[in-house]
Amino acid sequence: MFQYQIIPVTDFQENCSIVWCDETNEAAFIDPGGEPELLKKAVEKLGVNIKQILLTHGHLDHVGVAAELAKHYDVKIIGPSQEDEFLFTALPQQSMQFGFPYTESFLPDRWLKENDKIQIGNISLDVLFCPGHTPGHIVFIYLKDKIAFVGDVLFKNSIGRTDFPRGNHADLISSITHKLFPLGDDFIFVPGHGPMSSFGNERMTNPFLV
Repeated sequence: MFQYQIIPVTDFQENCSIVWCDETNEAAFIDPGGEPELLKKAVEKLGVNIKQILLTHGHLDHVGVAAELAKHYDVKIIGPSQEDEFLFTALPQQSMQFGFPYTESFLPDRWLKENDKIQIGNISLDVLFCPGHTPGHIVFIYLKDKIAFVGDVLFKNSIGRTDFPRGNHADLISSITHKLFPLGDDFIFVPGHGPMSSFGNERMTNPFLV
């Protein structure tokens, strides 16, 4: 059975999720942006075994402690799409720009693309390529429980910014309307910041989309 816990971290209150299979206790981080000790304590309290680190996109507030945690747990960093490579090489500049602790550049161990699958114990997450906020942004979905981890593509009553380097508003809207919404109104999602919502709620009431 699929389980998850959302842990907001740093002053940016980005949502880091711990997702796991309760049959095997195998787990993964999604978007560990900061506060590594808080995240380690959460893992210890849950009693799960971190097997991988999953990233939706390359912005510092979502990847800030990925390399540190990968080393601590001796696991691989997976995602996003290679279109975001330029953001990983620019992590030192990002850390200065946004007032984060200095962050060394790194590259994921594996890039992802549309229709890839991520195995976490007996759970399989599907990958959707959803550019716009960044050119290489991806989304993780668990079809059985109708839940998506969408990073900064979509928020409750808002959408991702596209004024960062290589952001594209038309691509973002296309990702939302042609990739996410067709999954169904009853699909719930964990955004990169803020509270959860459903695709149906955002399709009907999001002021940026109606």
